[in-house]
Amino acid sequence: MISILIIEDENDIRENTSELLELEGYTTLTAANGKIGLEKIKSNMPDLILCDLRMPEMDGFTVLSHLGQYPDLKRIPFVFFSAKSEKLDIKTGIEAGADGYLVKPFEFKDLLAIIEKCLHKIKRSSLQ
Repeated sequence: MISILIIEDENDIRENTSELLELEGYTTLTAANGKIGLEKIKSNMPDLILCDLRMPEMDGFTVLSHLGQYPDLKRIPFVFFSAKSEKLDIKTGIEAGADGYLVKPFEFKDLLAIIEKCLHKIKRSSLQ
């Protein structure tokens, strides 16, 4: 079963996203900030990470930067979701190494599409 870690400081968004993904058949882990998220990544190695950009204690860019220091972890697909919606914000997120960027509030179908895209990309690269 595919596991997705949701790193989001807003409890309602974190819990609602987790519940909806579980209804779609995914296993979810949650973290209220980047620091907790990084600990969960190291101990549980999810198949995909959904991460808010701005959070207390450790922001999404810092989480992504830490993952880049570990060969096993930097291969995990990483998607930012953020209320920051300017083209420059999205470009900065992708250039930082994210596999996707979703603007909040988002449609659930858009979240599912980006998850499938990232997971499909992983399957293709593992076959090569």
